[in-house]
Amino acid sequence: MYAVILITAPERQEAEKIAQVLVEEKLAACVNIIADIHSIFWWEGKIDNSKETLLIIKTKKSRVKKLIKKVQSIHSYEVPEIITLPVIAGNKKYLNWIDESTR
Repeated sequence: MYAVILITAPERQEAEKIAQVLVEEKLAACVNIIADIHSIFWWEGKIDNSKETLLIIKTKKSRVKKLIKKVQSIHSYEVPEIITLPVIAGNKKYLNWIDESTR
C-alpha cells in the first residue's frame, strides 16, 4: 500500500528542509515542491490568506505515522497541514521504486 501526502510550508527554504529530512530518513521516496501557491483558510476565528509552498510526498502507507511525527517535530506551523491520500493504483515499476527507496 502506498500514499501521497500533501504538506504546506510558509516558504520554499522550509519546504526543502522538510523534503531533505524525509528523503534522507527514508520516510519518503520522492518529494515534489511547488512554490508560490496561494492559500485561503480559517485561522483563529477569521479568514486568512497566505503565500505558501506545497510538498507532494510519495511513500509507503507503513511509513506515514513516522513521517507525520517527523514533520510535526520540524515544521514551523503550530498546526501544519499534513493530509494523506491513498494510492489506488500506479505504475508497478514506480511503486516498486517507492518500496526500494523507503527501506
